[in-house]
Order: sequence, then C-alpha cells, then structure tokens
Amino acid sequence: MRSRFVRALSSLLLPALVVVLGGCLGGGHALGTPGAQSIPLGHSTQTIAVGGVSRTFNVYRPQGLPDGAPLVVMLHGGFGTGAQAERSYHWDSEADGGHFLVAYPDGLNRAWNAGTCCGEPQHVNTDDVGFITAIVGAIEQQIPIDRARVYATGMSNGAMMALRLGCQTDTFAAIAPVAGTLLTDCSHARPTSVLQIHGTADDRVPYNGGPGKAFAANGNPRVDGPSVEAVNATWRGIDACGQPTSSTTGSVTTQTASCADGRTVELISVADAGHQWPGGEPSPLVQGIAGIAAPSTALDATDTIWQFFAQSHR
Repeated sequence: MRSRFVRALSSLLLPALVVVLGGCLGGGHALGTPGAQSIPLGHSTQTIAVGGVSRTFNVYRPQGLPDGAPLVVMLHGGFGTGAQAERSYHWDSEADGGHFLVAYPDGLNRAWNAGTCCGEPQHVNTDDVGFITAIVGAIEQQIPIDRARVYATGMSNGAMMALRLGCQTDTFAAIAPVAGTLLTDCSHARPTSVLQIHGTADDRVPYNGGPGKAFAANGNPRVDGPSVEAVNATWRGIDACGQPTSSTTGSVTTQTASCADGRTVELISVADAGHQWPGGEPSPLVQGIAGIAAPSTALDATDTIWQFFAQSHR
C-alpha cells in the first residue's frame, strides 16, 4: 500500500518538478504544444508545425516581464540561425532593460522566402509569412502579449523578410530592416511604422539598388532590388507621410518623416559602412570567408531599433 502511494505521489510531483527546474534553468522546450506551459525565464526553444513542416524558434524571456508585454521577432540573415542572431545582435540584454520578449526563428536551410530571394525557401515558395505569424500566435497562447506592440526586425535576408511581413500581414506595429531591400509585392500593405538602417558602402545589398555582389565563392544569386531610398519612399506613400527632415551626426544621417495616425518612417544611413548590423558582434569567420567588414561602431542598431519600436503601436 505504501509503495503504491509513493509511486502515485511521485507521478504527481515529478512533472511539476520538471516544470519548475525548466523555468529556473531557462531551458524549457515545447514540441508543437503551445499553451502547455508558460514560457520559462531566460532561453527556451520551441517547435511548431506549419504547412506540414516542423519549424523551430528560440525565445528569450527576461526577468520581471509584465503581462501584456511587447514582442520583438528577430530574423537572422542568410546563412545564419536564430541562435546566431541571439548571440550577435544583443537583443537579450536589450529585452532585460526594455521588459519585452524576443523570438528568434530559424529559416529553412538558413534562409527566408522574402519574395525574389533567397535560397531554397524562395525556390520552393516556403510559407515563411505563415510561419512567423504562427510564432506570434503560439507565444500568445503561452504568455500574455500586447498585440498592439508586436514588431519585426531582421538582418540582410531577414530584413527583406521583415519588409515582406510589413507588406503582407497586419501583425506588426513596426518593422526595422537592417541591410535589406524590398523584394515582394507591397501594393496592399497596411500602414506600418518603418525604420531602415543601411550602410552606404554595402556591396551585397547596394544602397543605390541593383545587383549586389555574390555572398560566397559558390556564386549564390545576387540580390537585385530597389534602392534603400526608393523603399523608404514606398513606405512614406503607404503611411501618408509628409516630407522627411534630415540631420547628420558624424557618419550617421537620419531622415525622419511624420505620417498619418502618429506613425513614422525613418531611414538611418551609416556612411562607409558595409553589409552589417551596426554595433553587432564581429565575426572573424564571416569576415574571412565572405569578405564582409566588421560592424560599424558609429551606431547601436539594436538600441536604436528598440527606441523606435517603443514609440510605435497599432
């Protein structure tokens, strides 16, 4: 009788202990069961099925997160991963100070279907819009978020994906592409605040538009899109903005346009900066193999983007 009682008690206590330890260690893992438990503190990984394909994303939850917190979706660049983006761009420490969640999705084979780019997702027409919006829904089932304060940012191919999300969903209150261009239909976009950050010496996604240099010696197709300023003008038209004002401090020039309903469209140009996330972690491997210069220190892109997001809501 006693042994049956102990076994029964253990069966009740062990799952609870696992949940508690998972929260303490920040290493919880949910396998396609959103809502099964709250997102643990710190780092966790989840898997969801979208279009019959299992897709993964990381989440960072800071201490002291309030109910109804904002959510930032950070999209890695081509050849990157969610874990790499988490290491490289300092969003976790920004979330600690700003009290928001960060999601770091993994692109299929390290790329995103941003329209006419990139890699396998573009070739097979992967539904990355559906995947990323499903992430927002999965997180919302596990923890209260403010749906009026959901944001998307990304680097390079991830920036192109953030622009596609702004064009083709109504999920995001603001988007912030870094070193990207617009490669998809945006004719039916809902007004959305936009911050672009781009180096004027970017040879992979040229500031002035047109074909960029191949990303690797294997000759992967070059990006060929409109200029950064043309993309900015497109969004000023979508958002019914006035003419932008411009200011320059050192190598950083900021163009800001005030728009209808309190929205803002902004372009930050970093003189002589290449294809990079300003203020991010340098990667000797990427610099050596791809020939990409170390990130500029003239601007902290992550902090700049969060300050922009914090003023934007649906």
